[in-house]
Amino acid sequence: MQSLRDLQFDNTFARLPAGFHSPVRPAPLQGAHIASVSPGAAGLLDLPAEALHQEEALAWLGGAQPLPGSEPVAMCYAGHQFGHYVPQLGDGRALVLGEVVNRQGDRWELQLKGSGQTAYSRDGDGRAVLRSTIREYLCSEAMAALGIPSTRALCMLGSTEEVYRERIESGALLVRMAPSHVRFGSFEVFFHRRQYDQLRRLADYVIGHDYPNLQDHGRPYLALFREVVARTARLVAQWQLVGFAHGVMNTDNMSILGLTLDYGPFGFLDAYDPGFICNHSDYHGRYAFEQQPSIAHWNLSCLAQAMLPLFDPEDGEAAAAQAREVLADYEPVLVRAYASGMRAKLGLRDERAEDQSLSARLLDLMQANRIDYTNLFRDLAGLLRDDTVGDASLRNRFADGAGFDAWVGDYRERLRAERSDDAWRRKAMQAVNPRYVLRNYLVQQAIEKAEQGDYGEIDRLLTLLSRPFSDQPGMQAYASEPPDWGRHLEVSCSS
Repeated sequence: MQSLRDLQFDNTFARLPAGFHSPVRPAPLQGAHIASVSPGAAGLLDLPAEALHQEEALAWLGGAQPLPGSEPVAMCYAGHQFGHYVPQLGDGRALVLGEVVNRQGDRWELQLKGSGQTAYSRDGDGRAVLRSTIREYLCSEAMAALGIPSTRALCMLGSTEEVYRERIESGALLVRMAPSHVRFGSFEVFFHRRQYDQLRRLADYVIGHDYPNLQDHGRPYLALFREVVARTARLVAQWQLVGFAHGVMNTDNMSILGLTLDYGPFGFLDAYDPGFICNHSDYHGRYAFEQQPSIAHWNLSCLAQAMLPLFDPEDGEAAAAQAREVLADYEPVLVRAYASGMRAKLGLRDERAEDQSLSARLLDLMQANRIDYTNLFRDLAGLLRDDTVGDASLRNRFADGAGFDAWVGDYRERLRAERSDDAWRRKAMQAVNPRYVLRNYLVQQAIEKAEQGDYGEIDRLLTLLSRPFSDQPGMQAYASEPPDWGRHLEVSCSS
């Protein structure tokens, strides 16, 4: 059986100059044990899940022994946090072991999160706690299964080590994977330090490593920015379509590859509420669900500013004009992606002028009537084009029954106009509207059991969420709206 010892490393980021990272050794996690392994993520490294349960794997990932071939470094970056520039951030509780090249030639950077102090810890202990590790572990894999670009989670380790936050908690460690962990803040740190040679070196690295198709482009740095703008726009559209709130959209949490990065106080919508704030620390609602598209644009403008010396080092005004031109593409890309995705959620084949109004009216009804976002779109798949008999189960969810009747009448008219087939539409809608998402109350239940030493619910959720679009026998309770205690859970950045 293949083991971690057989991984082929090619540590390109570690070969960048010292200012890009700092060498670090993981601090051994006391009483470390494997809590859960993601078979899907392990497969990306050509590993069976069992390989992560070997004793030597625990020693390597828990920090007791160096993993053969790895060159651990902590990455340096800066970032705008809640709109304010912080000149020195970096991996304060994480380190990159190196990048593994699988049989297909794909590169996966392995990162330990919660591995102890680094040069960037800023008086922190460098550890992660069990609750936050469980949340990121499950959500990384859940988002990937939903088809949303994301970092991946190979496995998570529990421990007997005590970590202090608001209370004493168990320490834990996440093994995270991504083609690259470079973020917007990686560029910002060199721009604001006026280290333009390093800025260019970073851009060249990203192009060569992650965007090789741009190497022969006449204006490769502007082309890179254009790619990042488009990827970010499509990513945020996908968040909005599935009802996902990131919670901490700081520029240091924005991936240069357009991946969902750094799961902190995230949340999926239960009752539809565009003003949903999933982060208890977000006192002013900067990162509310409905603000995500505009915040992503703001973050891209920060990246644009950081890349200005690359666009035109001799003429700042020309560079700024080029950046504005590319930034102008953001909204059209996002709007197109969102409109296309919403048509798919409603089972509409053709693009028509009235589609935006149709979807907006439904969302307004859902907000006014506190309708569960995930379940309503999923159950709409069962609505028949020409038969109103089965509407009662949907209609009864709306206090404004007349409003629902008016909307569904127009929806049926729209279906008839394109001669929609009920069976085709049901299948198409079920393929894009999940039955299961990682609701906060579900992950909270898993956390509470894990804190008592029972990791079974983590694995159960991992398996369930690996097939979010399939109705799974005996698992209907996991698609239920939250109980009263689960409707007002608060998650903060404190972990």
